[in-house]
Amino acid sequence: MKLAMMSDIHANIQALDACLAHAQNQGATHYAFLGDLVGYGADPAAVVQRVQTLAAAGAWVLKGNHDALAVSPPVDAKSMGDSTADWTHRQLDPGQRQFLHQLPLSRQEGALLLVHATADQPELWRYVYDARAAGASLDAAARLPAVRYVFGGHVHAQTLYYRGGGSGLMKFIPTPGVAVSLPGHRHWLATIGSVGQPRDGNPLSKYAIFDTQRLQLMFHRVDYDHHAAAQAIRRAELPAFFADRLESAL
Repeated sequence: MKLAMMSDIHANIQALDACLAHAQNQGATHYAFLGDLVGYGADPAAVVQRVQTLAAAGAWVLKGNHDALAVSPPVDAKSMGDSTADWTHRQLDPGQRQFLHQLPLSRQEGALLLVHATADQPELWRYVYDARAAGASLDAAARLPAVRYVFGGHVHAQTLYYRGGGSGLMKFIPTPGVAVSLPGHRHWLATIGSVGQPRDGNPLSKYAIFDTQRLQLMFHRVDYDHHAAAQAIRRAELPAFFADRLESAL
């Protein structure tokens, strides 16, 4: 199985379609979406519809914090993400909102554990910013039978952590397009990056493919029409900051 994993699409249909086409060209056989299908971007309904179609064909889909916000928008907005949750809610039809509502927070498939945030109390939406947080997530995953690999999103960064001979974790920053061997005698945690909002000064989308036969993980960066995505945000009269962030590298 070649599993294409995508997270934090954030209602960016241009980025999602580009990553799906790229994954197909890479020979992906299965798809997993690790949460935050919506939020920030201008096309939540189109993104959810695309993922619903893939889910009907067997793709695995998880709930992210922005998906939860879109189902039940907060009464008192505390962030710009909160402030647009009501707008996103109104763009989705009842069936799409129900689809987001019923999504799980995690999914185990053999040695793989897929999460949006962390394996330890995933409903708290903790971020894996460092080895300490990665270690807590791996410790929780280790209590599940057979799990050796944890894949998540949420932080929008592409990072790989592994437990070596000692108790500490080693951190590795991958090179896009270069396969990394993940032997099964170790425990691994990877954050796969954001399809729709990379936030690192580079507009290219991020996702990853895990080859379960070769035990190889490859991170990818994908070009797409981020100008069109930014223009769509402005046309929808969402906060301009969300559009500017897509073009901040230029």
